[in-house]
Amino acid sequence: MTLAQVSPREAETAPLPARHEADASQDGEILSLAKDCLDDMKAEDVVEIDLVGKTSVADAMLVATGRSDRHVNAIADRIIQTLKDKGHGAPRVEGMPACDWVLIDAGDVIVHVFRPEVRTFYNLEKMWGADRPAERIGG
Repeated sequence: MTLAQVSPREAETAPLPARHEADASQDGEILSLAKDCLDDMKAEDVVEIDLVGKTSVADAMLVATGRSDRHVNAIADRIIQTLKDKGHGAPRVEGMPACDWVLIDAGDVIVHVFRPEVRTFYNLEKMWGADRPAERIGG
């Protein structure tokens, strides 16, 4: 069946494709490495958002705050370098020149690192439904 053969109703209700166990294991490792980097670099107000079943873009999102543009840069650099060093390749990165908001796309794991006022402005947690205290993992 091609995309043209799928009605809008079918597209809305169709389940996302099943994930292979190896992919899930690698994604779990990437998520764990990113969380460890955020913790090591003293990122603040870290939130993990489970995206499974919400979007096909990724399975997990981490949102964190750095105290300044230099702190945001240092956090992002650590995550990027750790993923490379552990054999996960180079993730796609946006926002490094200004370091107000750095997005690290590591496949099925996305990491957002913000300066405090930028994070408040965009409020990704509310957009993705993770503004409940139970979903916060540290801070």
